[in-house]
Amino acid sequence: MISTSPEQTRQLGRELGGLAQAGDVYLLVGKLGTGKTCLTQGVAWGLGIEEYASSPSFVVVKEYRGRLPLYHIDLYRIDHLNEVMDLGLDDYLYGRGVSVVEWAERGLEAMPGEHLLVEIESLSARKRRFRLQPRGQRYVELVERWLSSGARW
Repeated sequence: MISTSPEQTRQLGRELGGLAQAGDVYLLVGKLGTGKTCLTQGVAWGLGIEEYASSPSFVVVKEYRGRLPLYHIDLYRIDHLNEVMDLGLDDYLYGRGVSVVEWAERGLEAMPGEHLLVEIESLSARKRRFRLQPRGQRYVELVERWLSSGARW
């Protein structure tokens, strides 16, 4: 899928947030500036959260309240897998909310086996390519529902 603007990226996130269920885990992978936080803002809006989701880089986790809680997790400042394990993220990742993990590649081994991996690649200043990799039946169904909903991507 290709997005040609931050607005389209937020719309993708809004659609994912609208389909989200308790316990969902979205793992975002991409270089700095590719739109991970922009996508998360859309997920928040899809969950009915009016607050503007910002990068939690300095606090690791920000929690927002909406239809379901959103746990916005950022592993940017994490250097080793042991650090991820020591964060005690299980309450979020296996909780009743939706977890969105930025820089997930820094701790993939510590993430739940079933998740939606979203790889984001910058193609130009405004153009992004999104690759959705569902892991587990829930996420296969999520992607199928999203695609059948008429999403224009």
